[in-house]
Amino acid sequence: MINLSLYDYLILILYAVILLLIGFLSKRKTDTSKVDFLLAGRNLNLPMFVMVTVATWYGGILGIGEFTYRYGINSWITQGLPYYIFAILFAFFFSKKVRATNLTTIPEKLEEIYGKRVSLISSIFIFMIVNPAPYALMTGVVFKVFFDLPMYVGIILGMFLSSVYLFFAGYRSNVFTDAYQFVLMFIGFGVLLLSSFIKLGSFQFLENNLDKEFLIPFKNISIGYFLVWFLIGLWTFVDPGFHQRSYAAKNEKVAFWGIIISVVFWFIFDFMTTTTGLFARAYLPNLENPVYSYLIFADRILPEALKGLFYASILATIISTFNSYTFLSAQTVGNDVLKKILKKNDEDVFLVRIGLLITVILSVLLAVLIPSIIDLWYTIGSIFIPGLLFPVVASYYEKFRLPERITFFQIISITFVTLIVFFIKHFELMRIEIEPMIAGILFGLVFQLLKKFFKEGK
Repeated sequence: MINLSLYDYLILILYAVILLLIGFLSKRKTDTSKVDFLLAGRNLNLPMFVMVTVATWYGGILGIGEFTYRYGINSWITQGLPYYIFAILFAFFFSKKVRATNLTTIPEKLEEIYGKRVSLISSIFIFMIVNPAPYALMTGVVFKVFFDLPMYVGIILGMFLSSVYLFFAGYRSNVFTDAYQFVLMFIGFGVLLLSSFIKLGSFQFLENNLDKEFLIPFKNISIGYFLVWFLIGLWTFVDPGFHQRSYAAKNEKVAFWGIIISVVFWFIFDFMTTTTGLFARAYLPNLENPVYSYLIFADRILPEALKGLFYASILATIISTFNSYTFLSAQTVGNDVLKKILKKNDEDVFLVRIGLLITVILSVLLAVLIPSIIDLWYTIGSIFIPGLLFPVVASYYEKFRLPERITFFQIISITFVTLIVFFIKHFELMRIEIEPMIAGILFGLVFQLLKKFFKEGK
């Protein structure tokens, strides 16, 4: 599929070596206290906050290439714009409140407001949405393409590169390695974009070689389709990564401005990924599998060494999300599940390390057993996000808050509804147009509309 020279392989190896060095050297500044291991001592400054936030958001880079190849500029309309809006709303309405709590995780906040039952079931849901299996699978695909390795070997290698240093250095290693990969992401796609302009010409090349539907917003998608993707952007409000970085921020201003500035960098990076995706579609109009569009396009227009640099940036884009989700998952298992079940209050770091081992094993198994990135994302997000949305929002805004028993029932019933709709659609039991996630959100709104009928203790 692609041809790599010795220089390209050396650059890929160098990327991995530097990644591991940064990860392990982070241990020198990490102690074994809970706050330091889980949140880097709550000392995340503005530049580091921005770099880790931006880098963490693009793990599905191959999916972005596929989406742009199929739908053109609508990739940005559905995969970028909604998240800018909800991230800015998170900054204004949640970031400072989250930082002010001085807590560690979302379940800790939910336990403070609703009690242990709601906290424990939310922990399970959060573990599912941050489970890094989709990114394990994606690294497996990339290593198979680059080195012709068996898929399972690529998955294990990707897991090693994303998790081994986390076991020793905790969140600080996550931050430092993501800062390195942030730089590499922008350099790699900058090289590909500049090469596209030099070799193929300006935007006129796109106008001459693409149908208008690829360049005009909403030309080949319906408003309803856009609305589904727009509402999926609500994921931002319950994304444990946003909460984690707000908890870890040096102060409330860093939490607020870090997200606002990150949106600017998202826009810049989205411009690069969307434009290069459009060039790939125009230059290679008949790809059999568009998920490889960036990889094949780079192979065709980049010289050796620069090709290796771009492929290293692809790996960096995936692994910067992979390691963040791996640590979030480990933190959820150790701090929010095992700690409550085992009732050990003085072994937080040890339990998170156990959670990391559990995460690694489970993620590898899921990636091997469900070899579809889209299926993993769609299934996990659709089923578990709606049930978390309402209690998380209400935990910071009392006027939306329901009693503990009703909240627990709300979470369970919303998830039941999403599961029913999911299975109906998946097995085509009947014709149904609504998406599982949308059905869950609408059902959850019923509880909020009936809020005045619920009284504490009933």
